[in-house]
Amino acid sequence: MTQAAIFGPFFATMFLTLVVWVYMYIRRISFITGNKIGPRDLAVPGALAQLSPPAVSNPSDNLKNLFEIPVIFYALALYLFATKQVDPVYVGAAWVFVAFRVLHSAVHCTFNLVMLRFYLYLFATLAVWFIAIRAALAYLSA
Repeated sequence: MTQAAIFGPFFATMFLTLVVWVYMYIRRISFITGNKIGPRDLAVPGALAQLSPPAVSNPSDNLKNLFEIPVIFYALALYLFATKQVDPVYVGAAWVFVAFRVLHSAVHCTFNLVMLRFYLYLFATLAVWFIAIRAALAYLSA
């Protein structure tokens, strides 16, 4: 396995962030123009969030969420690549992370079944903590 294999899930996560970002703006712009909301109505921080129904605010919340645990994932991927530790176990766990994050975003941005979303988030996050703990143990044992 090449060390660069870790960049498949790395860029897939970035692409997911791009897709959610575009979807968020499509929902926001449609809501704002459809309800004839003017710039003055949005001048106060948080005003759009107060005016928006869940179909508009959930994609925004999901985008914010993509800058939490995924940041740790990005750092770990770069660490593994830089230290030449990428192996099939890390890459497999990284793809598990991506798969569950895609599902989490799909649920959060659409029908938003909270318990399903929670479990998808949990499994994705456990994959990242697995990568982190395994990498830390390898570092400590070296």
